[in-house]
This record gives sequence, C-alpha cells and structure tokens, in this order.
Amino acid sequence: MALTGRAALLAALGSLPVGILAPSWAGMLAVNVPLSLAILCDYALAAPVRTLRFTRTGDTSVRLGDTATVRLTVINPSGRRLRAQLRDAWPPSSWSSESEQATSRHRFDVPAGERHRLTTLLRPSRRGDRQADRVTVRSFGPLGLAARQGYHRVPWTVRVLPPFTSRKHLPSRLARLRELDGRTSVLTRGEGTEFDSLRAYVPGDDTRSIDWRATARQSAVAVRTWRPERDRHILVVLDTGRTSAGRVGDVPRLDAAMDATLLLTALATRAGDRMNLIAYDRRVRARVQGRTARGDVLSTFVSALATLEPELVETDARGLSTAALASAPRRSLIVLLTSLETAPVEEGLLPVLPQLTQRHTVLVAAVADPHVEVMARARGTVDAIYEAAAGSQAQAQRRRTADQLRRHGVTVVDAAPSDLAPALADAYLALKAAGRL
Repeated sequence: MALTGRAALLAALGSLPVGILAPSWAGMLAVNVPLSLAILCDYALAAPVRTLRFTRTGDTSVRLGDTATVRLTVINPSGRRLRAQLRDAWPPSSWSSESEQATSRHRFDVPAGERHRLTTLLRPSRRGDRQADRVTVRSFGPLGLAARQGYHRVPWTVRVLPPFTSRKHLPSRLARLRELDGRTSVLTRGEGTEFDSLRAYVPGDDTRSIDWRATARQSAVAVRTWRPERDRHILVVLDTGRTSAGRVGDVPRLDAAMDATLLLTALATRAGDRMNLIAYDRRVRARVQGRTARGDVLSTFVSALATLEPELVETDARGLSTAALASAPRRSLIVLLTSLETAPVEEGLLPVLPQLTQRHTVLVAAVADPHVEVMARARGTVDAIYEAAAGSQAQAQRRRTADQLRRHGVTVVDAAPSDLAPALADAYLALKAAGRL
C-alpha cells in the first residue's frame, strides 16, 4: 500500500484543530479512525496491478542523436477503473538530458476491460543496445487516498546506431569516383589498371600511354585510356584497444574511426569493391566478411559497429596481424584505424608490419588531437611555454611515427575527428587512381 499526499494532508488538517482545541486520545481517534477506514476502502477499490497486461511496439533501432518512439499498451482486464501513474524505466543513457526523461512518466485513466496506449520518446546519448527495465504502476483508488503499486517486465530493445555524420562528404567523393571509373564525360587519362579505350593523343598526355601498334595503323598518334580495376578486396581493421577509448574533444577515437569506416564503405561499395571488417584488441570483437551487395553492406557494417565499445587492454599487434591475414587471403587494401602513439606503434605494429605489406597495400588512419597544435602555438605565460613545449614534442613524435610507417610503404592519414572520414576517402581514391589497389 502507498499513501498519497492527499491522505497526509487530510490527517494534518483533522489533527490540527483537535490538537489546539481538545487535545486527547479520543479526539485523535475521532479523526484518524474514519480516515483509516476511508484509506482502506480506497485501497480495496483501486484496480489491481498484478493482473494488468502490457504489449510494446515502436522503433527497434535509431541513429545516435535521433529520437526513437516506443509505445506501451496497457490492458486493464479487471472490473475496476484504473486510475494510475506509470514509469517506463530505461537506462539513463537513453536520454541526452534529465528533462527528456519526463516522457517516461505517464498519468492515465483506463475503464474496466479496455486498453490505453502510452508513448515514450528516447533520445540516446550513447551507441549500443538500450533495453527496457521495469514498468512500475501505481493504481489509485477513487478517493485518491491510497494506491496499489507493483511492477512488470515488458522486454524491448532499441539498438542505437552510429550517426554517420560524414555522409555529407559522400556526393563529392562519388563525383571523383565517377571520373576515375569513366562514368562521366571526363575520363581520367593515363590512370587506373584496366584498359578502357583508345583516343587521339593530346599534348600533355603521358607518353607511356601511347599505343604504338595502333599508331602504326593510322595517321594520328593513339593513346590508351585506363580505368580503375573493380571488385578489389578491402579489409577495415578497427583497433578497439585502450588507445581507442581516448576522447578528442567530445568524440571518442573509436567513434571517429567508425564514422570514417562508414564513409569508406559507402564509397567503396559504389566502386564495386568487396568490403570486410574486423574489430580487434586481444580477440576479434566484430567481423563482417565478404559483403558486396550495395543494398545491405552499409547497414550490415552499421549494425556490427553499433555495439562496439573500447576495451581497456593493450592491443595484441601480432594477433591483430594474424587476424588480418586470415581475413584477407588474397591481395587487398588493409585499412588499419589505430593510434599513432609512439610506443604502441614501435613495439607492436612495426615488427609485424612486413607480414602485411608483403602481400597487401596498407593504409593506417589515426585521429589527431587539434588541441596539441593549439598547445604548440601557445605563448605569453610560463604555463603557456610549458604547454607549447609539450605540444611541439607530441607533434614531433607523431610525425616521426608516421615517417617510420611511410618508410615501410604504408600510406598514413592523420587528421582531426571531423576531418578523418573525408581524408580517408581521399586517400582511398588516390590509391585507386594510382593503380595501387
């Protein structure tokens, strides 16, 4: 039994004159006995909570930052009118602010034998699966003095997907891809790996593209045009170790890497390339293998990435290399999204890098912290001088690490979180244009 504020108010109002005018046990009983009987009757007339039935409908997935709608239908099978308050409990991260949690609390009235639909709006602040907790119901009597209270388990899961904020960069990169593939009137000259056609020589063309046999059969000099080869294999390797848990501004490094992965996936599938994915730290956390269809590859990647979280362990570089080689049996482009911290790269990645570069083209992408550059330019105070020294040292270490990777034939992309996705897409297009895929 739960007493309401109305019952407490009536008890206070009845006891106050008795206590002032005629303080005695008899006076107190004269007030409290009728009130107690009214409370018991009100409790008895309240609709039972245990017999209530619930069903859920609504969204099962939502992008981070968007709003999901979950509907809860309350069925009152009893013969009493249900006057109730209900709390539809979800994890705190199901909302971006405390004020938004008010949508999970409802007050409603359901006649006997009827049903009522309630709507809860979720605006999650984190990726992953959000599962509904208990549905707590407080059923009031007709006088509003007492209430029955209980809870029910009504399972429902909403998967919060990565936001894919870099989607805005896709049209410009697709335009460049169409040029490379020869699908526009401007065919890229002298680039690519597959022969496309012959055309007349134009000053400025690469002389290595001249087709001497075709030139001998006609009066004009003929050159070959090329287009990038299709159906290449691309393996994206996400490092989910401790370095991916670091935040650059308000964005975790892992989330920035995911956003870059989605833009690359959308671009590469349009190019007809075969996309694969593994997420690894000390074991494989997620795997997507052999996806080529444009219709489902991006949605499959999004679903696989949605529940990934950083693991606070040091990444096993040797195990990562083994997993990558097992997932890329033929020549592929291996895109490794990791950190450019000196110690993990020199002690972990560099020793195993020859195993990858021997058979595959390797591209390493990392999230840079713009605050380091701001620190390096700091001037004016003693603290600023120390910050400038620390920032300059950090920048020098990242450059040295990137140079070491480039000496091993690795393409390196090092950009701020908001710039990583377009920079990675540009690097992919550059490799494709150069015929290195």
